[in-house]
Amino acid sequence: MIKKIAILGAGPGGYVAAVRAAQLGADVTVIENDQVGGTCLNWGCVPSKILKTTADRVDISRRFGEFGILMEGEIRLDMDTLAERKERVIQTQRKAIEALFKHNRVRYERGKGRILEYGKIEVHRLTGEREIVSWNRLLIATGSRPIDIPTFPFDGERVISSNEALFLNDIPESIVIVGGGVIGCEFAFIFAGLGSRVTIVEAMERLLPLPSVDDANSKVLQREMKKRKIDFFVNRTVNSLDYSQSGLHINIGPSTLSDKGKGQKREPFMLEAEKLLVCIGRRPNTDDIGIGSVGIKTDKQGWIQVNGKMATNIKNIYALGDVLGPEKVMMAHVASAEGIVAAENATGANSKMEYDVIPGAIFTTPEVADVGITEAQALSQGIKIRTDTVLFRNISKAQVLGEIAGQVKMISQRDTGEILGVHIIGPHATDLIAEGALAVKRGCTVKQLAGTIHAHPTLAEIMLETSLKALDRGLHG
Repeated sequence: MIKKIAILGAGPGGYVAAVRAAQLGADVTVIENDQVGGTCLNWGCVPSKILKTTADRVDISRRFGEFGILMEGEIRLDMDTLAERKERVIQTQRKAIEALFKHNRVRYERGKGRILEYGKIEVHRLTGEREIVSWNRLLIATGSRPIDIPTFPFDGERVISSNEALFLNDIPESIVIVGGGVIGCEFAFIFAGLGSRVTIVEAMERLLPLPSVDDANSKVLQREMKKRKIDFFVNRTVNSLDYSQSGLHINIGPSTLSDKGKGQKREPFMLEAEKLLVCIGRRPNTDDIGIGSVGIKTDKQGWIQVNGKMATNIKNIYALGDVLGPEKVMMAHVASAEGIVAAENATGANSKMEYDVIPGAIFTTPEVADVGITEAQALSQGIKIRTDTVLFRNISKAQVLGEIAGQVKMISQRDTGEILGVHIIGPHATDLIAEGALAVKRGCTVKQLAGTIHAHPTLAEIMLETSLKALDRGLHG
């Protein structure tokens, strides 16, 4: 029997699943309510990195003198040109995805899809027409959207989400960011680089309070924020918000979410800013797609529950990507990997998602990347480890680039030397982590990594240097 696969959502999970399922001979229909590429291409990864690229260029221009470049006049930001470039890049990527659909004979339906009953989806096209799409396998990849704070919801002007932050007509003079996680910290460096006065308010005891991010990397990032005059307050929350013609008056109080914040009697204080950017999490896009009509199981927040094969509790229905929630890993490359697993299983394979070797990539300045376990996780599990750290300032290429902030921490098993975790903060960390991911995935030892010749002068030499240090043979670190 030909597998008739319907996929709700054409983000990095949905479109990759569609291509893989088509490669395996399925008859595939993708239904997307917005644009192909999902949040990543249209409201997240890609537009934010376009802004960050500009912010980085502005930042380096302020240091031209260090590189022997003399420049007269003031660097000015042309928002119209920046907006045009952003739209051009996004459109190019959209067309590339649509070309993938055409090449693989994937049917693409633009409209709102809703499950009517098992085997049928009703598509409300943007033209107003309706159509029934039949399926014997269903993949749900509808993603998520930003959460607001009920007492001061998004208004799209002064209280904004990450969506609006990516498409501002002007860079605000001042902005307060609620939430010091991945999105909040990335935006902090973007807006600071583009000229805003930035303040972060984080309820937990450190910035990037993710289990996968090593404490040491948070400390380095906080130090680099201070250098760039980015203010931040941890163990703090926004209590209330007052509007005025001159801007926003943001009342800050102690947090009760972190252990260090509980019971503290810190006096509240007020911040003033032009805009408030709320980055406190996301909610699933599951409330209007008809999952109740077939009995798909979700948790209390509406995140769809799946097993390691991406299968829901209903036979032949799979889910992947952000719609699975923070219990999994809400990153585009994870959604793509989940999409491949779901597509293969929907066509008769027995694939399983591996969550223990997922690289994390955070595009701050400097970048943060990680794979495997942290030092704290290893100690809590009773694993006998050694940790070795090398600073980027010891690497020639970092000195050449003038980007010496940061370090690599490598966690290895004490007896065998097997590499269990790699945690990087520094220039191009999100590219360098690929070597760490391969090392952890293949059970590579520090001896094997140290025996691999690395080209000189490159940033990748820091991986060589850290592995040599783990053998007590460090040359430069």
